[in-house]
Order: sequence, then structure tokens, then C-alpha cells
Amino acid sequence: MKSFSVFCLIGTLAFCFADSAYTQGKAEAAKFAREGFEAAKNKDWDKAVEAYRRAVRLDQKIGPNLAAALQQRAVAYVGQQKFQEALADFNEALKITPNDVNLRERRAYVEMQLKDYDKALTDYSDIIKQRPDEVRFYLMRSYIFELKGDVPRGLADCDKILELEPDNAEAKGRKMRLQARQSQGAAATMPPVPQQPVPPPKKP
Repeated sequence: MKSFSVFCLIGTLAFCFADSAYTQGKAEAAKFAREGFEAAKNKDWDKAVEAYRRAVRLDQKIGPNLAAALQQRAVAYVGQQKFQEALADFNEALKITPNDVNLRERRAYVEMQLKDYDKALTDYSDIIKQRPDEVRFYLMRSYIFELKGDVPRGLADCDKILELEPDNAEAKGRKMRLQARQSQGAAATMPPVPQQPVPPPKKP
């Protein structure tokens, strides 16, 4: 009986210690999250990202705040033409929120600036799976197909665009060029770059 009581006491103490550590961790996470929020208000993205990273180590629920701060910093990098730095932040943010179309579209934009068309193509294809009725994503993907000389898939995207938006001039022009290349074996020319609207970043 005495041995049983000792084990119960040890178990209770261990539970209380774990509960106390959990509570303390939550409090620390909240403190770092507040620091991140204040830094974000002041647009100090380096400080915001670091504070949110420390918070996430203690509480995974704060992950979306870190993703948003990373996105904001990446947008600032894009404005400074620091595309590799922006790409690194978008990559990290997408590990936290992998289904965020806004983030994936922004990353695709950066990949296009870096001329990494294969990765951009993958991102636009993933976006289209989530947003199958949005013309702008097909426009960007068809542009990459035209750039790479993939006539069949470029034409398929043009047909999809014209099904969704029959008067889309950009799709009509691209379809004519692709058909000419297909029927005449025309030499590849650089297609006109489509407009690529970038959505505003989310606030952390």
C-alpha cells in the first residue's frame, strides 16, 4: 500500500510539473507573439519574424502569424528586387500554410522573376486545382507553356480560358500564335508577358 502511495505521489508531481511547464510555455509564447505583433505594426519584419519564430517553438497555433509575417517580409524583399530572399521566406511560409493560394501565387511570381519556369509551372498548376475557374492562373500557365514551346498544353489552357471568358484578347492572341507554330513549324518567339496581378499580403 505504501509503495502504491509513493508511485501515486510521484505521478501527481510529474503531472503538476508538466502542466506547469505547459502553462509557462503558453505564457512565453503569448509574450513573443505580442512582440511580433508590435514589430509588425511598425513594419519591422525581421524582428516580427524572429519573435513569431520563438513563439511557434512554444505554441504551434501561432504558426499562421509567422507565415503572415514571413509573407510581409517577402513582399518587402520583392520591392527591393531581392528575389532569392523573398523566395526563401515564401518557402518557409508555405510549409506552415501549404494551402494558401495567395502565398503560392506570390511565390510563383518570384519564381518567374528568377526564370525558374518549371517551379512556377508547378505552383500555378497547384493553384488551378484549388481555383479551377479563375482565368488569370490559366493565363500565366499558358504563358509558361508558350515560353517552353509546349503547344498542346498551351492550347488546352487557351481553350479553357476562352470557355470561361470568351472575349479574352490575351488568350485569343496566344492561341493564334500557338496554332501557327503547330501548323507551320514556326520558329519560337518570345511571347508577350501577361499582366500578373499580385494579391495584397495578409496581415499577421
